[in-house]
Amino acid sequence: MADQSKNFDVIVVGAGFSGLYMLHVLRQAGFSVRVIDMASDVGGTWYWNRYPGARCDVESLSYSYSFDEDLQQEWEWKERYAPQPEILDYARHVAERFDLRRDIQFDTRVTAAHFNEDTSRWTITTDDGDRYSAHYCVMATGCLSAPRRPDIPGAELFGGEQYHTGLWPHDEVDLTGKRVGVIGTGSSAIQSIPQIAKAACHLTVFQRSAHYSVPAWNGPLEPEVQNAYKARYPEYRERMRTSDAGILYDTHDINLKPAREVPEADREREFEKRWKKGAFNFQNTFSDVTKNQESNDLYVDFVHRKVREVVNDAKLAELLCATDFPLGTKRLCVDIDYFETYNRDDVTLIDLKATPITEITEDGVRTSAGHHELDVIVFATGFDAMTGALNNIDIRGCGGQALREKWADGPRTYLGLAVAGHPNLFTITGPGSPSVFTNMIVAIEQHVGWIRDCLIWMRDQGLDRIEASTAAEDEWVDHVRQLGEQTLYPKAKSWYMGANVPGKPVVFLPYIGSQHTYAQTCEKIAAQGYEGFDTARRTSDVASATEVDLGGQPEAVAQP
Repeated sequence: MADQSKNFDVIVVGAGFSGLYMLHVLRQAGFSVRVIDMASDVGGTWYWNRYPGARCDVESLSYSYSFDEDLQQEWEWKERYAPQPEILDYARHVAERFDLRRDIQFDTRVTAAHFNEDTSRWTITTDDGDRYSAHYCVMATGCLSAPRRPDIPGAELFGGEQYHTGLWPHDEVDLTGKRVGVIGTGSSAIQSIPQIAKAACHLTVFQRSAHYSVPAWNGPLEPEVQNAYKARYPEYRERMRTSDAGILYDTHDINLKPAREVPEADREREFEKRWKKGAFNFQNTFSDVTKNQESNDLYVDFVHRKVREVVNDAKLAELLCATDFPLGTKRLCVDIDYFETYNRDDVTLIDLKATPITEITEDGVRTSAGHHELDVIVFATGFDAMTGALNNIDIRGCGGQALREKWADGPRTYLGLAVAGHPNLFTITGPGSPSVFTNMIVAIEQHVGWIRDCLIWMRDQGLDRIEASTAAEDEWVDHVRQLGEQTLYPKAKSWYMGANVPGKPVVFLPYIGSQHTYAQTCEKIAAQGYEGFDTARRTSDVASATEVDLGGQPEAVAQP
């Protein structure tokens, strides 16, 4: 007899912000749901990324759920940009408030998801050998959740402590009085370096490419500011949903003129005003920063002058001025005292272009110029973004087609939501959606709402199977590619392009046509009976959730 405790309408993989909201709305709609996550608690990326200085680069009052009025009014944020512990507390509060944990299985890694064409159901296998059956499978695995470590010879020989910013220990890491080396200067490094420098007796930063970074100007969120904002939440939320990037100021606070056409004095004044506001507000000073190289160069010149003003050593300042790619074509970093940290006598910057790392030794890092003795190495080397977490699961659709094989030349999706040949499978903020170009909460709420409505429609129509058509997928992939090619993004070796992972296909991964345009497209597709999707009506010989037998031994699973 079937084990009914392992049969569900929907299995959701991941208990971060997307998985939590997906569970909430599907449960409200009457579906049986189980969420599975390898972590020991909710939070997703905010559960794992707990390195020193970790915080969100979207303002806290905007980086929050909008679906429940009482929740958004009652939760009190403490800072303009919330630190990781506060965001994790928020996720835990949501889980408690809506009683979500009772439908979440923690400390369990999903190793495989196989579609059964006879039953139109997914079999999900976990690392403990258990198998679950579900009519639908929703991948809420996150865009930046597969940490990447560079293949440096000798790493296994190092006798000190090693950490990755994306897999930071949950126990306190004491760096006091230690010689610490940080490899990488991306977003997590730029956030953590000032904090690590305060504790270490000496910090050595190994930089391959300098990054652009704008001050956060973070500080306490005063009650009167928060209350005034909350009073206008309906207006602000709507403005975020109808904006390009799900952030309050964009489309309402952008000079629509190209930067190169604005008189120098006016341009300088506008740059300075945005710099003092901080964060992504600066990137939106003019409309063409990622479209026109001449305009982008004007941004770059301003940022370089700011770096030179802060960093006392002229040679060091030049090394910290990003020159390898146009501003904004790698994610713009938001910092608290990053460049100021290099004025400390106990911080050293190593230029890996001039002196590359040759090996990691038992007691440090060796470059072509010499050896640096270390007690701790921190890898701030980023993620296999957008596709890594999905490819780490053995996902197989019709005919046993493996998703990672289908994506061997780059990911192929329809709307970043569905994959041809993989019926009843949905990906929240998947490749081909705005995702990382937006306020992720806005993108998540839009995707989750669309999937919920789709499943309700399927149920109401008596349909059993929905699958993106190959033609619709091909058209969407080509559309995403064309939009990307019209920008400066391909000039950067970024994770937006998959170029940060050796051997990964270099293709433009997110959709850059704006969150609002994308949402309108999704709404139109749904209104037209889910145009671009093939559906099949339920038949009597299709097994129901109460008829699937998961007995016996699980099939062998191909490990990533």
